[in-house]
Amino acid sequence: MTTAVLTVDQVAERLGISRWKVHDLIRSRELPSFKIGRCRRISEAALDAYVSLRTEQEAA
Repeated sequence: MTTAVLTVDQVAERLGISRWKVHDLIRSRELPSFKIGRCRRISEAALDAYVSLRTEQEAA
């Protein structure tokens, strides 16, 4: 099973936020990511986990 990886721009588009906010989430370790060379990537699984966690926090 392979997990798709997304660019910062793709994550920003999916969440409807700026690239800079995605970088803030990465810097604060709220959104796990990794680098391939100089390129930052986020797995779809990490994005799904982040969205689920935020949804649970807002519901509480």
